[in-house]
Amino acid sequence: QVQLVDSGGGLVQAGGSLRLSCAASGRTFSMGWFRQAPGKEREFVAAISVRTTYSDSVKGRFIISRDNAKNTVYLQMNSLKPEDTAVYYCAAARALDVTTLNGVDYWGQGTQVTVSS
Repeated sequence: QVQLVDSGGGLVQAGGSLRLSCAASGRTFSMGWFRQAPGKEREFVAAISVRTTYSDSVKGRFIISRDNAKNTVYLQMNSLKPEDTAVYYCAAARALDVTTLNGVDYWGQGTQVTVSS
């Protein structure tokens, strides 16, 4: 029922910045971002509901925000590292928890982020 369209990925040099966007067709209580590198499991990156939450690996570098009028969530990624290279997936939940795979109800199609050294 709820559809998420994520975009904004691309190729950037290490130390650069990129902003991802996720447009939702319906309102959800919590939204966030996960990422998955080739051969690795999908991992939590950031979430926003009544507060913001970040994984330790991106804390201090990434900022998640939300524009309720546009029903869109953003992920501002700064000081990018090659280890940030992955497909980034927008995620949403009807409930409170979108920080774990078990808490996700909806997924975006994914957008590729590649950071060169």
